[in-house]
Amino acid sequence: MLYHYEAQVPMDIADMKAAVTGPKLPRGRNRELVLEALRRADRPLGAYDLLRQLSAEGLRSPLQVYRALDQLVADGAVHKIESLSTYALCADASCGAERHAVFVICTRCGSASETHDRALDRLLQRLARRQRFRTASTTVEISGLCEACADG
Repeated sequence: MLYHYEAQVPMDIADMKAAVTGPKLPRGRNRELVLEALRRADRPLGAYDLLRQLSAEGLRSPLQVYRALDQLVADGAVHKIESLSTYALCADASCGAERHAVFVICTRCGSASETHDRALDRLLQRLARRQRFRTASTTVEISGLCEACADG
């Protein structure tokens, strides 16, 4: 499966660690292990996929993985792709603060591309304001066929 980011350059692990381990957040071994596993992955991963990969590193409980993932999502370093129950490393350093992302997901091969669109962000914020709703984050998931699957 492919795991790429359209028009984005993923943060390197040092930048990601710096973003995730700010002054008020302790550096957690489990968070670092999960972050590194997502960085090495060629596709978004589920919590149990991460647990299988990291069991040799001492992670034995799903709760350890879920706690690390919850913190990474809260920090803006990782996105949860709800429709797949998977997690993807954020591809854009500014995304963590703004918490807006669009994922294009191929239903055949499982590829997932992260992209950002300021006009879409503004539209979603305007729609939320009309409903007197304050958004904490916005993730749009578009499912369909990628170019390779649609042509083949």
